[in-house]
Amino acid sequence: MTETPIKTQRRGHVLEVTLDRPKANAIDLATSRIMGEIFADFRDDPELRVAILTGAGEKFFCPGWDLKAAAEGAAVDGDYGVGGFGGLQELRGLNKPVIAAVNGICCGGGLELALSADLILAADHATFALPEIRSGTVADAASVKLPKRIPYHIAMEMLLTGRWLDVEEAARWGLVNHVYPADQLMEEARRLADHLAEGPPLVQAAIKEIVREAEDMKFQDAMNRITKSQFETVERLYRSEDQKEGARAFAEKRDPVWKGR
Repeated sequence: MTETPIKTQRRGHVLEVTLDRPKANAIDLATSRIMGEIFADFRDDPELRVAILTGAGEKFFCPGWDLKAAAEGAAVDGDYGVGGFGGLQELRGLNKPVIAAVNGICCGGGLELALSADLILAADHATFALPEIRSGTVADAASVKLPKRIPYHIAMEMLLTGRWLDVEEAARWGLVNHVYPADQLMEEARRLADHLAEGPPLVQAAIKEIVREAEDMKFQDAMNRITKSQFETVERLYRSEDQKEGARAFAEKRDPVWKGR
């Protein structure tokens, strides 16, 4: 592989994306743009069904924005590329599962990046924080997302004080799905990714679109959109070969064979 800040590896239907920018896996504008291209290609590749995002090394997942680059004049509001910061936060139409495998320090924009994933697995030494307030800036994406993911008062404490959570507390508040010994993290992330990759991709896409679009809608409004075929992924699902295959497999008491069409 060529020397780049992002390493990728395909394993069947799974794409592994590894941040590899020594010493801390911080993200500058160029790295963000590369990540955006990678995740847009993942979104658009019919052979890929699940992505894992992790960091190289054992100490850092990602601390977020590269402060050294900022000190050298890189604009915080510069061109992050498609998908916004880290390629995930604002990537439209990403209807495939993404797993964050947090292998160490996860703070600032790195925590915002992890929050952009659908599932978060963490090593037993991982730590989490939003220290932006100490440097006179705002964790904008986290200010939107975090109070919806964990108890409001815990989220506000993290945002307003910048205090750190160890992995046990992060798990207690539901910030992460599972905690594993560091040397087992990627094995478990791959196990989960393979399990998801065996599932029905059209159903997964429908779930992601409904959850994303219905987040700020009233229940009945969301249900009306579904019944009126106003979710593209749901409409595609119910017109698909996979939907018929699921019913046949259930009736025939066998495992379904999903084709994504």
